Amino acid sequence: VPYHRRPMLRSEYKQLGVFLEMVAFAAAPTFLQEVFEYDRTNVVFQTSVPHGFQSGDRLTWFVLFQNVSGFFVHPVGLEVLVDHSSLDISQWAVSRVFYNGQYYRDMVQLESAYVQGRISVEKVRKAPWDGDFSSMKPRAPAAALFPVQFEPQGPRYSVRNNHVLFQAWSFAFGMSVSTGLRLFDIRHKGERVAYEISVQEALSVYGSNCPGGMSTRYMDGSFGLGRYTSPLVRGVDCPYLATYVDTYSLSDSLRPRKRKASLCIFEQNLGSPLRRHYSNLQSLYYGGLVNSALVVRSIATVGNYDYVWDFIFYQNGAMEGKVQATGYPSSSFLHGDGLRYGNRLWEHTLGTIHTRFVNYKVDLDVGGVKNSLVAHDMAFEMTRAPWSPEQQIERPRLTKKVLDTEDQAAFRLQSKMPRYVYFAANSKNKWGHQRGYRIQITSFAGDHLPEASSMERAISWARYQLAVTRRKEGEPTSTSIYNQNDPWTPTVAFADFINNETITNEDLVAWITAGFLHIPHSEDIPNTVTVGNSVGFLLRPYNYYDLDPSIYSHDGVFFTSEQDFTACEINPLACLPKTASCLPNFPPFTYDGFRNM
Repeated sequence: VPYHRRPMLRSEYKQLGVFLEMVAFAAAPTFLQEVFEYDRTNVVFQTSVPHGFQSGDRLTWFVLFQNVSGFFVHPVGLEVLVDHSSLDISQWAVSRVFYNGQYYRDMVQLESAYVQGRISVEKVRKAPWDGDFSSMKPRAPAAALFPVQFEPQGPRYSVRNNHVLFQAWSFAFGMSVSTGLRLFDIRHKGERVAYEISVQEALSVYGSNCPGGMSTRYMDGSFGLGRYTSPLVRGVDCPYLATYVDTYSLSDSLRPRKRKASLCIFEQNLGSPLRRHYSNLQSLYYGGLVNSALVVRSIATVGNYDYVWDFIFYQNGAMEGKVQATGYPSSSFLHGDGLRYGNRLWEHTLGTIHTRFVNYKVDLDVGGVKNSLVAHDMAFEMTRAPWSPEQQIERPRLTKKVLDTEDQAAFRLQSKMPRYVYFAANSKNKWGHQRGYRIQITSFAGDHLPEASSMERAISWARYQLAVTRRKEGEPTSTSIYNQNDPWTPTVAFADFINNETITNEDLVAWITAGFLHIPHSEDIPNTVTVGNSVGFLLRPYNYYDLDPSIYSHDGVFFTSEQDFTACEINPLACLPKTASCLPNFPPFTYDGFRNM
């Protein structure tokens, strides 16, 4: 791997900070002092990636912001392009400067133009340290406490090292330094459903009329979704009584770093029935099952964005992978035709349009290692009513197709995909159907980067909402941490995985892409909410069992009009006043997120 593809290290960022302060900014003292009241502490920067336009480049735009809380939405209008390709720091240089819509050769030219009065200056009001409008400090006093969930008789799951048991489920969890949360050996009722389910990448492509914004394509795995997994706040990030687990990562250091309470596991009552029926015809009865599921969660904070990663296990044998996006929107300095690229969020703040794509690896083993991919859907057919041949009926019928090759199993992002796509086992259920697990995707993705782009192959996994390939040891991941800084010669190009090999009765892997388009708006201030910004996938049993396995759950409720539904032995909910009459001992609130920074 060529050395220029390396991710930026903390030491390189520090060296670039020194270069900006001691070399670049020293060339424009009058401009910086009079326009920004620059004192070496009141500005901070974000960097653009990838670094340049071709392999070997290492040129980075540094976008300046006020150094206040929530600085991501406080741009000041100055951006500096630094060429740091050389391993000799003395060879680093400013290649271009941008201020308020105008480009300059370097800081010297900017200073000269300012002193001569040839610059249109847009002074930004100095924000207080708390950021003012970007502050996350509540604007209302505390009032009645929000609802808190607890387990009346203690947790119904167990965590031993990295192995979890919950009702009929078992699995192991881990944390990759680059890709974050991942699961292995996922089993339901003792039978393996999946060998591996893991996050692969989180991608965002920005638009702007400022150079730093328009050239930014973040591949967050390069920075480290596991490395930047953050400590969790009990009672907000996860339920107060969740099980909290420490995680470790080895990155940019000689020793592993521990992040206390950075992964949580909890059972959650979703407040709705998993299934139910109230019968007032013929017989009178009620039958239902509370939708209580196990959640494994981590939250990665990569720069301005926070990703809430969940894997959720349901009692009916379904499993969900979900990500919710929050954090601060990225912004550019509002000038000129900026409103073509987003919405105005504050006086000088343009919330820049961007896409968000997340890629998952789902290595299913349904009823064994060898599987086939089958598509079921519907079509309307017209027929004559047998009892009244002069009348026509339009009726839906089932369509079936085995997808034999990788090319057939590669569904483009915005293309129509069969509603039921499932991994089929070689075994059948009691009713003669191939046992299967269905893949159901929830996504509101924007458009993928045009394939004519010189860097598109580095993110070619995002061409597909779903692609199923043969599992190969040489294709363990859909991307590489080295793709970020050299996308023009990608170390891993996912498009090469799809080469029309047969996928019938083979060990298969599903690569799933979900995403959404984010056009920041005024309600993204102070920062973005998770509501409506959630995407992911479901794995649902499809003829895998002979009937719904949740019928064997101990949580089921059933009573008839003839029974005494206030009796505990008939209806377990009737016991709730007794079993939940005492609150559990809530441990004292602790937080280690600000230690050893």
